[in-house]
Amino acid sequence: MLSRIARLFVIKTKFEAFLVIYGLGCGAVERGMHYRALYPGPQGWVLFGACTIAVFMAGAKIIEAVERSASD
Repeated sequence: MLSRIARLFVIKTKFEAFLVIYGLGCGAVERGMHYRALYPGPQGWVLFGACTIAVFMAGAKIIEAVERSASD
């Protein structure tokens, strides 16, 4: 039963990967907006950029992992 539930959290297709990346991106932008409010000026923008760049890096890894599992 536990393995059936665990399968729900496995990303199997690129479409699912893009949905996860979209959700991560929305959260990162929201966090970045909070950073901009807390740290006005360049510091806020740097933290905003760090949040969004982290999503790009994670998204690339997610898509790469989905492509690898599809080719196996």
